[in-house]
Amino acid sequence: MLLCIDVGNTNITLGVFSKETLKGTFRLTTQIDRTSDEYGTTIKQILEYNGINPAGVKKAIIASVVPKGMYSLTSGLIKYFSINPIVIGPGTKTGMRIATPFPEQIGADRIVDCIGAYEMYGEGGPVLVVDFGTATTYDLVDDKGAYISGVTAPGIRLSANALWNGAAKLPEIEIKKPKTILANETVSSMQSGLVFGQIGQTEYIVKNMIKESGYSNVKVVSTGGLGKIIYPETDVLEVYDQELTLHGMRIVFERQKRRR
Repeated sequence: MLLCIDVGNTNITLGVFSKETLKGTFRLTTQIDRTSDEYGTTIKQILEYNGINPAGVKKAIIASVVPKGMYSLTSGLIKYFSINPIVIGPGTKTGMRIATPFPEQIGADRIVDCIGAYEMYGEGGPVLVVDFGTATTYDLVDDKGAYISGVTAPGIRLSANALWNGAAKLPEIEIKKPKTILANETVSSMQSGLVFGQIGQTEYIVKNMIKESGYSNVKVVSTGGLGKIIYPETDVLEVYDQELTLHGMRIVFERQKRRR
């Protein structure tokens, strides 16, 4: 089995594949001060608790936007799983051309999202990937499968943190869509601004990226944990796939394997 590890700013997402079948997904909080023993034992315990035999995991691939802690994570996999993982980064032959002036600046998570979307949903045409994570990112892949543009905006939770940390009288709230945009008290007022503001941002950026690209047949694919709140509320998002990043990593791993 293949273990895919997506290290984000907020969470670490684990996915275990048996060939193309995703057997399970699991989350850890991102803590850069974990030791290799903590990583190794925690991952083994999570797999065992969910009925997945750690001994069956023979391969691993990592995509990370958090450089600190990578040594401990990779060391934990080597020590507890006897696996030397593939780490996606500058120089990794992912099979996707990065047609931007500074390709090394594009995060590994964004690249694997684009690969997953293009291969699974693109149908040979251009795709636009919207990832609702710590940041909300918008990435455009052309009809030849090359990454050509990306937009980065504050994510919903990041915006929420800015509200309740930057304004003394605003409370910490649950992020969810309120019943109406016509809020009449503080909590629903904040929820309206966060959720409907993100919807409006999404629609404006998606429509204008497509317009300026000159493409008329762009498939818009969304992912990210909070994407499930936004996806049902707008018709600019055609697909929501919460496991898109993991599938993109699986595709990259298969390409690496064929190169060997």
